[in-house]
Amino acid sequence: MSLKPAHHNTPLPETKPAIDLTGECAGGDFGKARATVGADLRGSPSRQDAHAGTSVPCAGRQVRYHPLMPDATPTKHAHLHPSDLRALARLLTDATAGVTDLVEAVHIGVAPADKPNGVAPLTYRTIRSMTRFLGSGIDAALAQLTPLLGSRDASPERRLALAALNGVMGDYLSDSGNPLAETMTFRRDGAPLALTREALAAAYPAGDKLVVLVHGLCMNDLAWDAGGLGATLAGNLGYTPLALDYNSGRHISTNGRDLADHLEALIGAWPRPVTELVLIGHSMGGLVARSAGHAGAVAGHAWPARLRALVFLGAPHHGAPLERGGNWINVLMAATPYVAPFARLGQGRSAGITDLRHGNLLDEDWHGRDRFAHVPDSRTPMPLPPGVHCFAAAAMLGQSADSLRDRLVGDGLVPLDSALGRHADPARNLPFDETNSWIGYGMNHLDLLRRPEVAAQVEAWLAALQDEASRL
Repeated sequence: MSLKPAHHNTPLPETKPAIDLTGECAGGDFGKARATVGADLRGSPSRQDAHAGTSVPCAGRQVRYHPLMPDATPTKHAHLHPSDLRALARLLTDATAGVTDLVEAVHIGVAPADKPNGVAPLTYRTIRSMTRFLGSGIDAALAQLTPLLGSRDASPERRLALAALNGVMGDYLSDSGNPLAETMTFRRDGAPLALTREALAAAYPAGDKLVVLVHGLCMNDLAWDAGGLGATLAGNLGYTPLALDYNSGRHISTNGRDLADHLEALIGAWPRPVTELVLIGHSMGGLVARSAGHAGAVAGHAWPARLRALVFLGAPHHGAPLERGGNWINVLMAATPYVAPFARLGQGRSAGITDLRHGNLLDEDWHGRDRFAHVPDSRTPMPLPPGVHCFAAAAMLGQSADSLRDRLVGDGLVPLDSALGRHADPARNLPFDETNSWIGYGMNHLDLLRRPEVAAQVEAWLAALQDEASRL
């Protein structure tokens, strides 16, 4: 179902970049987040800890105590931001219009060909008009109410739900100007970073080796906390970790181009010369990182010259069968007159999701094409960037890479060959060296984020590069 943006005349107030949530579409945590997203706007208070310098999180608030600030004000965390009310109202208005279109299409499809159908169009036009009228009224009322409700930091549950929502329909949210659409930011400990020399110097007083962590579909920067990869590389190898947050529902090439621009701004604003840059991408994040490398080279950016390594964790270099299966179902539904209107429901999935069918990286892979049509893989081949050390980690639910079934199942979402870049077409095959490839057996797609052996392997790869550089 394609949602149609209603006409909203009252502009939304500008909101801070942190209208974001975190999580994976297929994760069990999304259900919990969905249950809590409509919870009390004010949140619930934290327990107080008497020890100075500690922080005690509870549902809704986090209070920090410091001996020099005994009267520190609690930081309020809310499951629902005040501006979300207008955003959700707009989304509901658009959804109602989309459902009306769907029902009308079904009505027309089942009506006898020899019977006049003059009443139905008038009925549906009336419903659409009333929807727009009510939507505009609600939007105007909430415009007056929102400033009175104040502002609060987003709770982790809210960020989880928003990340999932953006993964599923983030392109629509962005195109319709809905404030629920996430914007790309670098984050530290969940807080957005301003790309200014002063802000970066305050957040990172030392370090000239950067590692940027790029999350996957329906996730956000907090996904990396589960395995502590950034902290491991910081403590053992001296890297400064930065986590990227972005709208995973947009086209991969669009996010890749934005990431290239953000990396150029980051390198330019860093308080000291950057000597080494590493990009680590999980799932879709690996494809965004590859796309960014291409976009940066085309734009003549400075940062690709500092890119030392690309690390891919379960990246679907050649697509994911789940999206290909969904596309087949959509095509079959569209071929049957009585159920064809319901094919619109499948066409509500985001551009980011449809890019995962084959692993689109460039604008030309999707521009001017029907992304819901069933067509063969027509991507422009893109090799791994020259002069950059590239590593691929894959997971398998099974215990043998020799089993065809286990290879096809892979980690449950990404087949083994796709994660390792293998393709029958030599132009599309990504030749990772054997020493630069690793398989985690008995692991699923999310285990690549949280299992200690994955972090240990990434650390070993990057440590070897540092040893090599020290010998030169």
